[in-house]
Amino acid sequence: MVKTYVFRVIVIVYLGLLVAWPVSLVAKETFANGFDALSAALSDPSVVFALKLTVSVAVQAVILNTIFGVGISLLLVRYEFRGKRLLSSLIDLPLSVSPIVVGLALVLVYGGRGDWFGPALEANGIQIIFATPGIVMATAFVALPLVIREVVPVLTELGTDEEQAAASLGASSVQTFRRITLPAIKWAVVYGVVLTLARSLGEFGAVKIVSGNFEGTTQTATLLVEQKYQDFQQPTAYATAFLLALVSVACIVVVSFLRPDHSTSSSQSKGLS
Repeated sequence: MVKTYVFRVIVIVYLGLLVAWPVSLVAKETFANGFDALSAALSDPSVVFALKLTVSVAVQAVILNTIFGVGISLLLVRYEFRGKRLLSSLIDLPLSVSPIVVGLALVLVYGGRGDWFGPALEANGIQIIFATPGIVMATAFVALPLVIREVVPVLTELGTDEEQAAASLGASSVQTFRRITLPAIKWAVVYGVVLTLARSLGEFGAVKIVSGNFEGTTQTATLLVEQKYQDFQQPTAYATAFLLALVSVACIVVVSFLRPDHSTSSSQSKGLS
């Protein structure tokens, strides 16, 4: 009992020093003069544009990663093929590679001065690097594993019995997915989406490389925070950072309250059986 108490104290202190205290200091600096910093930030056109661009990019990245994340999860769990382990390992690549490297790689592939697709795309009027598409690609890359790593364990635990039963009764693959698979993985997808959204809102390194950080054009909120802080406009920097943190924390808290308790649901199912 004493060991458990000591471990709890250590964990709480560790999380407090690493997470809670720094975030609380940002909030403290934001409201040091009441709501003046927030009002000034939200009336600044560059801040408004950066926030809108960040939200737009995050939503697009979430949509892409949700669609492909669920598809890749089904591929990894429901099918056997050569290279399956390699594919599973590649999915975790964004977690191990620096975002700076990711941004540079995208510039080499899609940049106008690169040797791959960039020159051909720009010759046809398609701008990837230093434009919104490049920012979306970089953001989607760094957040790629989050939906997959939430859905794969649930699909593995779910098994294929109900899906096979639906198929034997004449259900198509689309009907089986919509009525059997999707309801079973719903909360895993939701939680993966929330994590992806939070990660997308806070991406910095890869976005800085591919965007060029042009104010009012390709500058996201995280890049604006850095610029405002370096320009000694700390209140605006703190206010923007607070808004980003607030949205991310709010999403996670809401999902944590809405997500059903597995222990409760499992006990109820045992009682019914």
